[in-house]
Amino acid sequence: MPEQQQWTITATEQPPEWFIQAVKQYTPASSGLYAAQLLWQRGIKDRQQLTAFINHKAYQPASPFEFGQEMHLAIARLRQAYNTKEKIAIWGDFDADGITSTSVLWDGLGQFFAQNTQLVYYIPNRLKESHGLNNQGIDNLAKEGCKLIVTCDTGSTNIEEIIYAKQLGIDVIVTDHHTLPAERPPVAAIINPRYFPKEHQLFNLSGVAVAYKLVEALYQSLPNVAKYPLEDLLDLVAVGLIADLVQLSGDCRYLAQMGIQRLQEDFKQPAAARRRPGVGRLLELCQKSGDRPTDISFGLGPRINAVSRIQGDASFCVELLTSRDVKRCNELAEVTELANARRKSLQKDVQAQVAQKLTQLDLSTTSVIVLEDAQWPAGVLGLVAGQVAQETGRPTILLSTEGAGEAGEAGEQGSRGAGGAGGEITSLSSNSELRTQNSELILARGSARSVNSVDLYQLVKEQAHLLHRFGGHPFAAGLSLLVENIPLFTAAINQQLRQSLGSTTLTPTVQADLTVTVADLGKELFLELKLLEPCGMGNPVPKLLIQNCWFENSWHRNQQDWQGKKVQYIKAEFDIRDDSTRNAFPGLWWGHYKDELPIGRCDCIAELDYNTFKKRYEIRLIAVRSSANSALNTQLSLTPFILDLRNQEHSATQHSGLIIEDCPTNWDDLRMWLRRCLAISRSTSGLENQQQLAIAWSKPKHQPPNQIWLTLVGIAKYLSRTNQLVTRGQLLEKIGISDQTLLVGIKALKYLGFTVQRQDRSLQITWNPNDSVENLADEAVARFLAAVREEQFQQQYFAEVPLSTIVAIASYDSK
Repeated sequence: MPEQQQWTITATEQPPEWFIQAVKQYTPASSGLYAAQLLWQRGIKDRQQLTAFINHKAYQPASPFEFGQEMHLAIARLRQAYNTKEKIAIWGDFDADGITSTSVLWDGLGQFFAQNTQLVYYIPNRLKESHGLNNQGIDNLAKEGCKLIVTCDTGSTNIEEIIYAKQLGIDVIVTDHHTLPAERPPVAAIINPRYFPKEHQLFNLSGVAVAYKLVEALYQSLPNVAKYPLEDLLDLVAVGLIADLVQLSGDCRYLAQMGIQRLQEDFKQPAAARRRPGVGRLLELCQKSGDRPTDISFGLGPRINAVSRIQGDASFCVELLTSRDVKRCNELAEVTELANARRKSLQKDVQAQVAQKLTQLDLSTTSVIVLEDAQWPAGVLGLVAGQVAQETGRPTILLSTEGAGEAGEAGEQGSRGAGGAGGEITSLSSNSELRTQNSELILARGSARSVNSVDLYQLVKEQAHLLHRFGGHPFAAGLSLLVENIPLFTAAINQQLRQSLGSTTLTPTVQADLTVTVADLGKELFLELKLLEPCGMGNPVPKLLIQNCWFENSWHRNQQDWQGKKVQYIKAEFDIRDDSTRNAFPGLWWGHYKDELPIGRCDCIAELDYNTFKKRYEIRLIAVRSSANSALNTQLSLTPFILDLRNQEHSATQHSGLIIEDCPTNWDDLRMWLRRCLAISRSTSGLENQQQLAIAWSKPKHQPPNQIWLTLVGIAKYLSRTNQLVTRGQLLEKIGISDQTLLVGIKALKYLGFTVQRQDRSLQITWNPNDSVENLADEAVARFLAAVREEQFQQQYFAEVPLSTIVAIASYDSK
């Protein structure tokens, strides 16, 4: 059983009356107050934003040629292939985003190039290959006579493989949304939204949306060729976008809204008349109708992902999503459903084994959970690690030594990250190839998942010397390391996090967005909250707190699969009641027995949903506890009321409380302000006097690390030549880095012959060029550049970290 959870309520301002009335126009059957509160706290604060957010028809999507010269180069190369009838290969990926990306290009480019003769596709085997291009696959395509490869959802950093393809006479067009290479690869074109600034409406595109933009540009360039409308691809785009958990803002939200509409329209048709009978059959098997984002995130996405996790080869999924052969699609849908049932079974087995191992751990002295097993299939470790992290409130790393090598989720998470955010596969050992070739040295590979308050990327990176490869972002990572290093890695990473947390105790946290009563539940509230859909990263499904309630008519059963076989998934069903109404409201609790529901009065956090199969509104229970324990924890009253004024000009000037205007580079910087705010709050009496804290930093505008180094050297030379003094503060302001990083830069300057001496509160810099050891100077400069890159990465993270995460940190520190 998970330990006692900590509950928090999202801090928010009351929206002004004009905004509530503006929202009410879209919810005529209800007051619109709840939706207005959520929209306001999530940054929708003017009429234009509101209209574009809710009504996709009022949104102006970006032209595909916003990608500039790269898109023009890609279209020119495709037109050349069209005119000379060259053979083209689509190189995809094996997860849901990669499969739908491949399907979009297969259907889209298939309007211009004959499928199976001029146009083919290749998807790596998850169990034998990793993400991205590989030489063996390129060799096979060369033998088939391919002259152009178009990647989707992959390829940006495959420099060596792109060069190899070029040597074989094959050009490469990369469409991707993951880590950018340091320099432009030798490709015909690279279409990657990471080249845009983060505020650009195309920045968050997933792989499938980038592929769609390429096809859109080709449709515009050859307007009289395509037989089917471009919009026919939007349902596939929605599936990939939502399944890949990218932030649904800008064009991502627009494309998802349009795609869900197409998905629902197609599902309403008789099976024989559907454009995508395979998608329709999958929806039937998971008892969904395609009109909700959750139909994708809980239905289609996991099923598509399950194929590669279980079988390795997911190539047939493209046929499943694009074929119009009803009989064939039904067959492939059933194979997919079986793979998903097998995935559930494997995941359940690993969860049970992990639960058993957890009983042998003392969680009171464990900050990071690290578990390993020789029999665990790598394909489900990320799923299980995520569940354990949520239940325990601790970062969780699960490792498998099943076979030697480093493919699988270590490669997957490293090269990708979640939605491509900050993901980068990092080789950490110069003799890594020798290690993997030595049969006596076996690599463990696995996945790590974090909780809101812990930056997993930094945590793992600090132990780089013990790892073979790793990569990821603050919430998820993949890694591989020698089995013999696991004990040392476990001890080191636990010690590191304990030191970082200080007296803070990690506790599983669940957060509510709104407080409602049972009387509020039902169609009106559901339709009101539906204004926020599609929900996803940055715009989560609203969590509702219901206080002083109780449960009746509870029962449970094993959930069966589509063939009627037991899959051993428990589901408790119940009626919930409180004093606000005489009517009960139905609900369910996945993975729990009815006996786990408290007896008597309690509080709960739930999501409001519509059950398509039962045709009823119901709640999906997230957390529950008896009222004796749960009257929102006294520490909540001590949590500072945090105002999010980031990236809002002049907003902080009218704030009377504490204001943070400098973007932090680590949690300790932020904790210092939170603790200061808590200290002031505790010295006051009553919530009405509670100290407010405004976070008011703007998105950092970073210079390239090399340019920062050249600036530092230039300043040092100038100061040496003029014999002027400089303060640390002046240097920091001029260069735009932290004090800690400046110290690394000063050390690097010394290797170039600079001498830095203190004079009172200033620094004097002199330069005496010497015959410095070149490799030592290069290493020192490389350390400085790495420190700058890391600092910039952290600032980007804090520029966009959800307010809920910061509130969670505040709650931890209020203990």
